[in-house]
Amino acid sequence: MDLGVKDRVALVTGGSYGIGRGCAEALAKEGAHVAICARNKDKLAQAVNEIQSKFGVKAIGVVADVSKAADIENFVKKAADTFGRIDILINNAGMGSDEKIETTPDEKWQEYWEVNTMSAIRCSGAVIPHMKKNGWGRIVNVSSIFAKQPGAYCPVYNVTKAALMMFSKCLAEELIGYNILVNNVNPGFTRTPLWEAAATEFGKAQGITADQFMDNIAKAQATIQRFCTIEEVANVIAFLCSDKNNYMMGANIDVTGGLLKTMY
Repeated sequence: MDLGVKDRVALVTGGSYGIGRGCAEALAKEGAHVAICARNKDKLAQAVNEIQSKFGVKAIGVVADVSKAADIENFVKKAADTFGRIDILINNAGMGSDEKIETTPDEKWQEYWEVNTMSAIRCSGAVIPHMKKNGWGRIVNVSSIFAKQPGAYCPVYNVTKAALMMFSKCLAEELIGYNILVNNVNPGFTRTPLWEAAATEFGKAQGITADQFMDNIAKAQATIQRFCTIEEVANVIAFLCSDKNNYMMGANIDVTGGLLKTMY
């Protein structure tokens, strides 16, 4: 399917690996030029080089810590200066960890709020004028199934991702008059490098491999009984960012393989 995004410009936060990298590649495959940001300079450069050589599009990487407003401003400015336009934004950057509410300090709550929620708010605010000028725009926020059905071990992640989901709904209502469609995607168990690292640690405690740990929890909790691939999530997001999507806005799309056990 031709998604109609050839020569459009897409920005992806946390784009050097995982779901963000998958989204950048899915759009580049359709002919979109991409700007990605991440904190690791080497991983960023590698991702940019591979995207350009594989798909023949223009790509840039900007080192950025999305918890910092100045870094976000610089990322958006460099993308606009390089490409002359901004059409698509995927707010993918995020972080999670294992903690208890009782013992979590304020500083950790604030750190996760800045990365998981405020980064999307700031990035969106920075690109909206460009999208209004174009008369076309697509914003997708990558939240989590844990925003709806909280994971037992990561309350700070759960709360900040739930806030991102509500932000998506509010922004969608605000921008629909400008032909800017905003949606939210909630991935479930997805085989990302972060999940693999976590599974290694959890598995070690149980005397099993990371693969065995992920297989066990998928079979126990997800109706489909396996982890989602990065490409499967990225394909959903790419459609929402495309010219084929002209009606979906303010939606929460669950890509969970049956992990979510409620209807809403």
